[in-house]
Amino acid sequence: MDRSRTDLLAELLAGTPLVEDARRLGAALRRPSPAAGGLLLVGTPEHEPWHLTAHLDEEARYAALPDLSPTLVRWRVPAGAPAHLAVDLSRLEAVRRGERLLVVAPDEAPVPLLERADDARRRGALLVCLDRGDDELGALAAERMVVPAASSPLLAAGLTADVPPVFDVAQHLLSAAAGDAPTVRRGWRTRLEALLEKVSGPAPPRH
Repeated sequence: MDRSRTDLLAELLAGTPLVEDARRLGAALRRPSPAAGGLLLVGTPEHEPWHLTAHLDEEARYAALPDLSPTLVRWRVPAGAPAHLAVDLSRLEAVRRGERLLVVAPDEAPVPLLERADDARRRGALLVCLDRGDDELGALAAERMVVPAASSPLLAAGLTADVPPVFDVAQHLLSAAAGDAPTVRRGWRTRLEALLEKVSGPAPPRH
């Protein structure tokens, strides 16, 4: 799903908890950190949040928000992995106050993940979560976005055909919201206007 489609979905879902929570959590992810690499992403042992990591990195470059560029923390690092994909769980033991840890849990968070998240929180990290309503994980989080198990918000918005998995939609909404600094005018209309101006010259003034 590209950014223009994400913006359209956000407009269709405007006013729903999915969009409001994405904006709130996105604002938390934009908070400055004490050093580069201060946004850490970790999933469950069965799910690595590759997709969200890539989109946040893209938003960080597009919006010139270096603190939004994420580091993927992995449960298992295969031999020969490049440096940016070779960050293991020991990184959570070195977390510093003011860094942000985003836990992405489309399934139940296992005890080892809960323990590591709690340790990072106690060391001063801002713990934020994207999950399906895990009570134990939610009890640790400073901010969280709870994704419903069913796609009812999407169906209610009129998306009756080819409805994407709601957890995937939530990740797209979150990454887009994180890149939308309040002082920057964004959205599909802005992108369309920029494209038209590039092709045909400046648009006439609005009345």
